[in-house]
Amino acid sequence: MKVKIFAAWMAGLAIMGLSDLGNAAEDYVVNSADYVKAADWKAMEKITVTMDEFSYNPKHMVFKVGKAYQLILKNEGEKKHYFTAPEFYKAIATRKLQSNKDGEIKAPYFTAIELMVGGQLDLYFVPVKKGTYPVFCTIDDHQKQGMEGHLVIE
Repeated sequence: MKVKIFAAWMAGLAIMGLSDLGNAAEDYVVNSADYVKAADWKAMEKITVTMDEFSYNPKHMVFKVGKAYQLILKNEGEKKHYFTAPEFYKAIATRKLQSNKDGEIKAPYFTAIELMVGGQLDLYFVPVKKGTYPVFCTIDDHQKQGMEGHLVIE
């Protein structure tokens, strides 16, 4: 039963991430599968981001174009939180989003990732487009209280 609930939740997460796209899919990396296939996943760098009230730690991260990453998102707060970074998600080739307990979802596009209290999700990706991108929590006043940062692709 737990797996079925998780599968429904992950499907909802994928739909949420895709529902805001409309005709904007051309803004995303269209050949993401090529970048994912070419990446050296054995040399993947792991970066952990911890969420609490009201911050990301670290709040600024730097990624290198073409390198494989596992971004480990952990919610250690007492409330659910978002890792919203629509422009960043447009600049990466996504391999998968995975829960280490329940399963994974393979979707090329996201706008936000929501983590429940105590949750952990791992985003596997390859940076493609250089730039500096904001990341923030869209719940209530979390961003105003400091839950924001920057993701840099060099």
